[in-house]
Amino acid sequence: MKILLVYPEMPPTFWNMKFLSRMMGKKSNYPPLGLLTIAAMLPSQWEFKLTDINTKPLHKKDLLWADFVFIGAMSVQIETARAVVKKCKEAGVRIVAGGPLFIHEHHRFPEVDHFILNEAEITLPMFLKDLEKGQLQRIYSTSGFANIEETPIPRYDFVDLSKYSYAIIQYSRGCPFQCDFCDVTQLFGRKVRTKSGDQIVKELDALGSMKSFYMVLFADDNLIGHRSRLKNDLLPALIKWRREKNPPIGFATQVSIDLASDPEMMDLMLEAGFRHLFVGIETPEVDSLIAANKIQNSKLDLMKSVDTLHSKGFIVTGGFILGFDTDTPSVFERQIDFIRESGIVISTMNLLKAPGGTELCARMKREGRLLQSTDFDENTMNLVPKMDVRELYEGFGRVLDQVYLPEAVFERVKRFFEIFHGAQVANRINRKFHFQDILIFFRITFSIGLIGRDRKYYWKLILWAMKNYPRQVETVFLFIILLKQFHDLHTRFRLSEKSEIHQLFLREVSRQQQEIK
Repeated sequence: MKILLVYPEMPPTFWNMKFLSRMMGKKSNYPPLGLLTIAAMLPSQWEFKLTDINTKPLHKKDLLWADFVFIGAMSVQIETARAVVKKCKEAGVRIVAGGPLFIHEHHRFPEVDHFILNEAEITLPMFLKDLEKGQLQRIYSTSGFANIEETPIPRYDFVDLSKYSYAIIQYSRGCPFQCDFCDVTQLFGRKVRTKSGDQIVKELDALGSMKSFYMVLFADDNLIGHRSRLKNDLLPALIKWRREKNPPIGFATQVSIDLASDPEMMDLMLEAGFRHLFVGIETPEVDSLIAANKIQNSKLDLMKSVDTLHSKGFIVTGGFILGFDTDTPSVFERQIDFIRESGIVISTMNLLKAPGGTELCARMKREGRLLQSTDFDENTMNLVPKMDVRELYEGFGRVLDQVYLPEAVFERVKRFFEIFHGAQVANRINRKFHFQDILIFFRITFSIGLIGRDRKYYWKLILWAMKNYPRQVETVFLFIILLKQFHDLHTRFRLSEKSEIHQLFLREVSRQQQEIK
């Protein structure tokens, strides 16, 4: 059996980070972990090829070679997944699809032959058994959850990790919280399941030489969801591994903000090598947090919590949302003020969305406010907001002006370094200087410092940092690259505002708002 694994292109959202990858001499941010894990579960005697369209094009000859094409995708890849499906149908190859996108949206892909939904550790064996009998069904799904301690090591040998900025592994699935706009608990449950520390160490070792990428991303929805297991198993195992191997890379992951209230956990994570944290802050409006059932955020002083994480030595990427039912026009300035004063340099702004399977989606259906189109671009919505839609988009644009423009980024960098002084740990991350670093420096200097529209702020940041924080040059260059990334995101939103599609969207949502009233 010949299997072609295909990962669709990531659209130009915040998480695409194409410019960052290009400056680092890479093709993409991270490899497709889901497909690499699927490959490890398929019969070893089969033949495999993998095409990550983010790193190389999908060729017709590979489609014609394959007996099946396995497509894995996330919700944000819905349109690029459609393009892959179309190419497969034109080539006459059978399609098998799975991943978060298809769990709730498989009805929108009538051309797909078979769906392996939910957790593949359970549903893929069903497919393989029926394939052997010649009795394939169209949909394989389950309401159960897998024991991920039995999940095999992903086939990292199927990709060239030197093409990616980060390597990627996963420790846990599930989250103890039930935010009404998040589909994690619907997909993976509230009971957090984890791999063992030994498993993770073996996966890290399977990555091979770590000189070709800059970080390992733990693709967890909330790494600290199972605190006792994390403290007593994974983190001690990672600390031991780091002490023995002295790897030149750090870790990034996603956590809930309540990490800031656990000093022991923070210290262990820093010793283990975690430095970059994505935190879903969403909004400083307590009423909105409570209404969205994001109770863990509503109980904390969010500004103080961010300061704590920064002061300990973490670099926080903050996720923010506009468009909650309880939002009033004052929310825009509140968001701007919070982001500026918190010193969160890497800030993602999103309009509220209701993913399939969430409580928010169910409520929007009941209230007749769920839109037919589902697009998970940061600049779009799939629901009818309570606030006038034109006022919401105008305010959203105003927030982007203040968050993404270079002068605002520069001020946040200064605020960040007032608090951040690096991690104080026994086992430091000793990344050695390579020739590749010289190339990165010249790429950045040329693209931003010489021909870039924001070159004034490139030199301003460089000179300011060299004078005040010369030991933090690597972090400063990350922020400099983001000057261009933010500029591109801001430009993309402003251009989308002028499109006929956007104007049609505003008119249609305005009409529905009037009908609902």
